[in-house]
Amino acid sequence: MFKNILLATDGSEASAHAAQLAVNLARTHGARLTALYVVDPYPYLSIGETNPLGVQAYMNAAQQHAAQAHARVAALCEAPGAGVKLEARMAENVSAANGIVQTVKDEGADLVVMGSHGRTGIVRLMLGSVAAKVAAESPVPVLIAR
Repeated sequence: MFKNILLATDGSEASAHAAQLAVNLARTHGARLTALYVVDPYPYLSIGETNPLGVQAYMNAAQQHAAQAHARVAALCEAPGAGVKLEARMAENVSAANGIVQTVKDEGADLVVMGSHGRTGIVRLMLGSVAAKVAAESPVPVLIAR
């Protein structure tokens, strides 16, 4: 039924549970699994002068977080009996919901799996959850794991 599953991951507890579900679905359906980590835009670009060292430090930290999140998913894919091939992707300088929906379109995914909440904290309360935005805007089904 599913051929290309997109897992939106941010390394949170909810996304770890979503990763296990995505790996199980990929194994069951013989689907390709793409793990996507979205790096939010640098938060201080519109405040005064931009410090290039600040941007670089931010991006380095984001790349390290992405690598850690991807490594956790890779470990699930390589576990005995899993046998799931993983493609790791990172989207930069977009909001999380927009990055996920755009990657769905770019990759031709037919299912999105993601956690119900992640690392957004108070921003989620003010702007609405990323999961809700993806569910509303995605052209394909979205499985939201709690």
